[in-house]
Amino acid sequence: MPSDTSLPDLGMLTGQLMRAIQKELFAALAEQGHPDVSPRHGLVLAHLDPEGVRATDLAERIGQHKQIVGTIVDELVRLGYVRREPDPADGRAKLVVPTDRGQDEIAKARAILATIERRHEESLGADAYADFKRTLVQVTNDQRSWRAHSAMPDPAHQTSDALVADPYGSGGGRRRPGAA
Repeated sequence: MPSDTSLPDLGMLTGQLMRAIQKELFAALAEQGHPDVSPRHGLVLAHLDPEGVRATDLAERIGQHKQIVGTIVDELVRLGYVRREPDPADGRAKLVVPTDRGQDEIAKARAILATIERRHEESLGADAYADFKRTLVQVTNDQRSWRAHSAMPDPAHQTSDALVADPYGSGGGRRRPGAA
């Protein structure tokens, strides 16, 4: 089936969907007592376990550099959503643990997202929405594994330190001055 070039491409559509969901989610969270949480904070809060998780594991789950996750965790500590505790399995490591405020935000965010999903399910019908989600999961997983099917080198695994990481995770980067 030929593609309809009058429709936005996959990147534009998924970006628009993500931003629209985030806009509704964070507006509702603000109304429900969490006006200081942003999408960047939500990325970390969404991946926390009630008993805590190491920042390095968070970075892996999220797909961000440890330094970026560390900065976000610092912000969440200051805002009262998480605390750092010694890891009982390794006294040298720290766990990022949601506080009561953090657990409240996580529960409210999940409820808001469930409401958004129910609305779309009602709009499309249960079967069509389930098919949409299964297909979106497949496309997402296929996209995540694109390097396995590509001859292009992965810049995230370059041994050169010439690339400076994009602090917002958009996949871009810039060359350090004087780097080859």
